[in-house]
Amino acid sequence: MRLPISLAILPLIAACAPPPPPPMDPLPLFGTGYRFKGDVCMRVGEDDSTNQYLDDAADLVACPEDTENLGVFVTDTGAQEVARRDGYVLYSVPRG
Repeated sequence: MRLPISLAILPLIAACAPPPPPPMDPLPLFGTGYRFKGDVCMRVGEDDSTNQYLDDAADLVACPEDTENLGVFVTDTGAQEVARRDGYVLYSVPRG
């Protein structure tokens, strides 16, 4: 007798659980490389998750996390890390 009551309560408990977060769209990357054609780092466009990092005085740039010499990129460009997403490090790179 207890088993059917337990099974009846299970859907009610599941209905109270918060919904899973919606899947994120892929980063809106564009261009043929940042700084030079063929570079692995690329500019990032605007979407719901990147708009908070956009700045009129800087480029938003994504570099793969496993890229060698990211320290050189940061030093050469003055980039500041703002986020990590989808295997990329997002940088705000001042223009100028």
